[in-house]
Amino acid sequence: MAMPPEPPEEQQPPPPPTPGDEGGECPRCGTPYEPFQEYCLECGLRLPANRGLIPVLSTAWRKRVPWYPGDWVWPVLALLIVAALAAAIAILANTNNESATKTQAATGESIPAGTGTVGSPPPPPEETSPTDTSTLPTEPPPPPPPPANEIIEWPAGQNGWTIVLASVPTSSGRATANRTARNALNSGLTDVGVLDSSEFSSLQPGYYVVFSGVYNSESEAQSAESTAKSSYPQAYVRQITQ
Repeated sequence: MAMPPEPPEEQQPPPPPTPGDEGGECPRCGTPYEPFQEYCLECGLRLPANRGLIPVLSTAWRKRVPWYPGDWVWPVLALLIVAALAAAIAILANTNNESATKTQAATGESIPAGTGTVGSPPPPPEETSPTDTSTLPTEPPPPPPPPANEIIEWPAGQNGWTIVLASVPTSSGRATANRTARNALNSGLTDVGVLDSSEFSSLQPGYYVVFSGVYNSESEAQSAESTAKSSYPQAYVRQITQ
């Protein structure tokens, strides 16, 4: 007995095309239209079409791969790309920071043990300018000593002691006193001079006094008195006061 034939399997209708991806037919007049065509060329109906970046990307996906997960895949891919870029920037910045730290450690100054502080360089030596001697005050040099064969004057304003060799009355004249002083120099005495006794309170006025030496103390004059007595036995020590 023959078996009845099996009923044919029901075929599933193909999924409706997405508007705008592969074209289609006009809903009003049935005229085919091209992908991304906005108006029907026969009846002028505005055709359904996808707009924006995601519809364009989904259409390109469907042209190459039959399986399409859905429009959610595009935001997820965008987030993954942003996260990857952020991670790359962070790694690059960390690498640069480590390189700068190593360079600073290699060129930095050493820290002395036990101090915990960075050793500071010694202060530069202070520059000393040479002393300008042209601006320094200078004391006037002392007057040169009189020649040994010249008759001196008693120093103005000075009190002291001397050895009186002779007293010549002023009536005899200054020339007589000078001759006596010249003879004392020729005999070998030094610092021989002539003074007017009227100008000194410690002397009796009216005489030209021939003296030898200007001393600050009586003892100094007495030490030189013996030398003067060898040529002038009448010589004696006397104080001279202005």
